[in-house]
Amino acid sequence: MKDNGNEWVSIGDLMASVVAVVMLLLVVSVLQQTYAEIKYKEELSKSVANQKVVIENIFNNMKESLKNENLETLAEFNFVESKISFKDGLFERGSAIITPKARKAFLKSQDKIVEFLKQVPNGKILVEGHTDNLPVLKPVIDIETYGAVYDDNFTLSAARAREARKHIIGTLDKELANRIIVTGYGDSCPVNKENPSDAANRRVEIRFTIDTEK
Repeated sequence: MKDNGNEWVSIGDLMASVVAVVMLLLVVSVLQQTYAEIKYKEELSKSVANQKVVIENIFNNMKESLKNENLETLAEFNFVESKISFKDGLFERGSAIITPKARKAFLKSQDKIVEFLKQVPNGKILVEGHTDNLPVLKPVIDIETYGAVYDDNFTLSAARAREARKHIIGTLDKELANRIIVTGYGDSCPVNKENPSDAANRRVEIRFTIDTEK
């Protein structure tokens, strides 16, 4: 009986050792995963910071390019939000047709936008259209005069963004062009809230975004 007791004690010690080893392996695995996540976040943060510098440089070059063509009043640069607002005489009221001066500004911006898409593989361009608060009383179907068919300010704003996108894309290949996305906000986001009918609200904003999802 004494020998049998010693045998069970040995088995118990062995099982305890196995459990301890398993627990140790689990702890090591968790620590490795945590370390990998921390490293990923550090690398991601560093990458985003570098990409922000790319955007800043592109904005500065774009401002200089527009200034050389006397087009600097058409664009307002927001470095914090990584966006450019084109709002000075961009559209006539109720129209999606871009004025000749604004068209020239978009064309001058094209190469800088391409530069961003090439330098930042996880970058996207959001082209956001906006309107003033003039209500659309009936559907507009005269494309030649107004540049689009629309029945409310949301479809009009999307048409404005679409027209801007056409000038930005130019001869871009499909892969890069697919990273330039259009959206319309109607009159929901006026820059001049005190005067929602202000012409400044008829604008297009180009937002430079970086996809940070793993």
